[in-house]
Amino acid sequence: MTLAAGNHTWAVDSHAHVFDTRRYPLNNPQAYVPQPNECGTAREFEAVLAAHDMTHGLLVNPFAGYALDNRCMLDAIAASGGRFRGIALVGTDATDAHLRQLVEGGVVGARFNTLFSGATSLQGPDGARLLARIKELGWFAQIYFHDDEVLKLLPILQAANIRVVVDHCGCPDVSRGLDQPGFQAVLELGRGGNAAIKLSGPFRYSRQGWPYEDCDPFVAALIDAYTLDNCVWGSDWPFVRLPHRIDYGPTRRMLSRWLPDVTDQRKVLWDTPSRWFGFKAPFTERAGAA
Repeated sequence: MTLAAGNHTWAVDSHAHVFDTRRYPLNNPQAYVPQPNECGTAREFEAVLAAHDMTHGLLVNPFAGYALDNRCMLDAIAASGGRFRGIALVGTDATDAHLRQLVEGGVVGARFNTLFSGATSLQGPDGARLLARIKELGWFAQIYFHDDEVLKLLPILQAANIRVVVDHCGCPDVSRGLDQPGFQAVLELGRGGNAAIKLSGPFRYSRQGWPYEDCDPFVAALIDAYTLDNCVWGSDWPFVRLPHRIDYGPTRRMLSRWLPDVTDQRKVLWDTPSRWFGFKAPFTERAGAA
């Protein structure tokens, strides 16, 4: 199945990571250290995209491996001919020059999470100042959390009045049902119209395993709350820190189960991510690209 735009086909994978351990050795030993089979270069990601009728990718700098070092991601964006954009990790001490470099390098947002020790915190005056600075750049805050941890983040984000992107469906505890406070807060955030949700990562919160059907009611509720104007899809390639094998094809096909209508899929794969993340078509083919 392809999604045509005019005479071409464009589709965005809105959540992936790249690792080039030869040029950029992993340098965050305090965090999870990805194994060789969990790493993938930008060239390898391009090949995966092409094999599955995808054309563009939103790269998220991985805390596991690189932390605040965004160089590998920036190089991938620079070499992509316009097919990649990026989400950076930045510290509260980031200089104006560094932030300008990230903007010029194709970065459109900054990611924050509550999961890892050493990750940039949004708590306190330093966090508020950082949010104000990235908002001024036109960026959004991408947030990663599990369960009810979002309740700690939302007052900070609401005070900053910044656009928000939520990772991996908000990673709810499926055993607690749709009414759990954290998930209800994620839904309310979507109804406000200033946030987007990534329909991604069911393998990170499912309790049943493949085909992750226990996640379907949560995805349906998110689509209803955010509307397709604020829903995007991401693979989470190359699937770091998971206890079992994940493949791109079956992950990609889950979107067809959640959104059987091809027009709806087109919105999630192109219309919405191109508006939120600034993707444009066509891109420039790189010489020798797969």
